[in-house]
Amino acid sequence: MDKISRDQVMRLLKIYIIYLILLSFAFAQDYASFAGSFLRMGSSARSMGMGSAFTAEIDEGFAAYHNPASMVFLEKRQVGFNHHFLPLDRRLTTTNISMPLPPTASLGISWISAGVDKIDGRNSAGEHTQYLSTSEDAMMISFAQQIMPWFSAGLNVKILKHQLPMNTMDVAGKGIGMDFGVFIRTKSGANLAFMVQDLNSRYHWKTDKVFERGKEYVEQFPTLYRAGTTFNYNKFYVTADGGIIMNGNESLGYTLRVGTEYSYLDNYYFRAGLGNRRMSVGFGIDWSFLKDDDARLDYAFVFENPAGAAHVFTYAFSF
Repeated sequence: MDKISRDQVMRLLKIYIIYLILLSFAFAQDYASFAGSFLRMGSSARSMGMGSAFTAEIDEGFAAYHNPASMVFLEKRQVGFNHHFLPLDRRLTTTNISMPLPPTASLGISWISAGVDKIDGRNSAGEHTQYLSTSEDAMMISFAQQIMPWFSAGLNVKILKHQLPMNTMDVAGKGIGMDFGVFIRTKSGANLAFMVQDLNSRYHWKTDKVFERGKEYVEQFPTLYRAGTTFNYNKFYVTADGGIIMNGNESLGYTLRVGTEYSYLDNYYFRAGLGNRRMSVGFGIDWSFLKDDDARLDYAFVFENPAGAAHVFTYAFSF
């Protein structure tokens, strides 16, 4: 392909990406109010800095979150710690460990926790009673199997709990959910992947002990279907994915996420991304903890209108 035709292709690609982004904004709906939103907020600073477009990316320390099938391509055991400093007194933390199971499988365990602390509790007279907290937690067990040298499949099983504060006693919703993904590594170096997130995930609530007319009911999570890819363009590494959010047979909206990473001196990384109606930038550094280049420290600045800005920090290492 000569220089002129290559430039034309890239120009058309840019126009197409801009069109898809505008289309995703135009047809996007507010699905954040549905159950399980903390599982759709993102995880590592590296992924957040690249628009969370990591369906087809192998995210060291947090691979299972984006696609459990990607874990089989990790060569070493990975541990990751992540914390989001969020506006409106919110918090989100993630801890993950993943390890290879020779010859062709991988196993991972993760804990994702979100919530708000120091909520001002008051009685019917408006008097302060106590400070309350609310939290959502997911304990996730992940397994992946390499079916062919270039193809793998993986599964996340999530144990879910949502605790709501009351002045007299807490009420909790509990449940279980699953993710399923496949991952393809092509000869050209690009990755292709497909992911189903929150397949039959739900909270089961019992409110009869809290309210006079309480009852049992089920709160279903939306299901996300995503397809993604990664590729290199000049000195930039590009990640992109798109999907649809379904609530049963009802479509809640569409997603398109794209991000890029520039590597400097093989140890420093600069990133930018757009996804989930958020813009982000970030940077990272590879450094040596116990062995050469066995650790990574990442930061992302995420602007989310109208909530404000979030600061995300991640530390991950391999052993």
